[in-house]
Amino acid sequence: MDQAVKDQAVKDKPVPAAPAKGIQVTENALKKIRSAMVKENVSPEQGGLRLGVQGGGCSGLSYNIRFDTQPRERDRVFQFGDVRVFVDPKSFIYLHGMTLDYHETLMQQGFAFVNPNSTKSCGCGSSFS
Repeated sequence: MDQAVKDQAVKDKPVPAAPAKGIQVTENALKKIRSAMVKENVSPEQGGLRLGVQGGGCSGLSYNIRFDTQPRERDRVFQFGDVRVFVDPKSFIYLHGMTLDYHETLMQQGFAFVNPNSTKSCGCGSSFS
C-alpha cells in the first residue's frame, strides 16, 4: 500500500467525539434565556444566567437557575454568543459536562438539565444525586 492510500485511510476514519468540557447550552435554551433577559432587564454585557446546585430536593441535590447582575470572583464564566453563564466552583463539580436545554410541549415547558454526572433523579426533574 503506498503512502497516499495510507494517508487517505487515516483521513476516512471517524474521529471519536471528545466529551463536552464545561457547560453546554442548546440553541432552544439560548433563545429562551435571551427573551427572559429582556423581560427581566438583565444587561448581556454585565449580567448572565447563574446555574448552581444546592443541597435538598427529593434526591439529595437540586438545580438552581436564576439571573445575576455580574459574575462572582471565583465563578467559571461560559460565553455563548451574547449570553453568559456563571457557575460557582462547588456547583461546577456536579455540572461539569452538563447540557442545558429547553423543552416546550403541550403538557409542560421549562429548562432541562442533561447531566451525565447524575446517577438518579426524581420525577420533578429538578432534583438529582
